[in-house]
Amino acid sequence: MSKRTMTLNLSPAEMDAIEELCEKKQLTKTALLRQCLRLYQVIEARIDAGEKIFFEDKKKAKSELMLL
Repeated sequence: MSKRTMTLNLSPAEMDAIEELCEKKQLTKTALLRQCLRLYQVIEARIDAGEKIFFEDKKKAKSELMLL
């Protein structure tokens, strides 16, 4: 598998969010972004298939995830 390099320009707040997630999940930035990409692809595929995605809180209240 060949790999390609990408330069990514982020705001300080966006970089802080990535660094916090990396620390919490014990992942490198590359591993975190790969995981985020895979998750986004799954979400997109399910929405494209006509499915809806919901979050449910501890009280069983549901809210639908809406993507732009």
